[in-house]
Amino acid sequence: MTAQRDLWEQLNREIIGCRRCPRLVEWREQVARERRRAFADWEYWGKPVPGFGDTQARVLIVGLAPGAHGSNRTGRMFTGDSSGDFLYRALYEAGFASQPTANHRGDGLKLQDVFITAVCRCAPPDNRPLTEEILNCQPYLVQELRLLSQMEGIVALGRIAFERVQKILRPENPLLPFRHGAFYKPVDHLPWLLASYHPSRQNTQTGRLTPAMFAGIWQRVREELG
Repeated sequence: MTAQRDLWEQLNREIIGCRRCPRLVEWREQVARERRRAFADWEYWGKPVPGFGDTQARVLIVGLAPGAHGSNRTGRMFTGDSSGDFLYRALYEAGFASQPTANHRGDGLKLQDVFITAVCRCAPPDNRPLTEEILNCQPYLVQELRLLSQMEGIVALGRIAFERVQKILRPENPLLPFRHGAFYKPVDHLPWLLASYHPSRQNTQTGRLTPAMFAGIWQRVREELG
């Protein structure tokens, strides 16, 4: 366990210290300097955001990228914005999170059996990382997949995460179609894959993703875990 913990700590140091993408470095640091008026008294994180959760998890949750005034401010995945509010409430109600809110890194939130990460670790302008930026980040996701030795399945939040996971795990296969609730259980020993709309404000405030729809995702996860 000590060796495994050391590997996680080393990986997280590498992620936090990453400066591979000049556009993202400039943007995340500009946002951290200028801040949003509502968070003027915050010292923004302003760095790449490492994964968060149970390193013995059976389920990996993959999102797109940190929010400019969410994870880029707080330094923890899906923490401090409306996407995180939607996600963590659902995880709490499904028994995967110790509390329904995620406000800052020291708020006491613990995850059980899930680990949360993203295909891009820096907040991108307009929430749109470039393909080359995602590829620069890909080795970190690959390493997390290797370290999560108990993992049985993956929940991909949004089409980009859904397709990126497939390109890593099944590079020789054609991409499976994305739709909310789509579940794929391979015949080989790779993890199962469950697709969900991303809990972005654009989706949740328009009704494209409702609490009931999202709860159905985590109910399916529970069923698969037995």
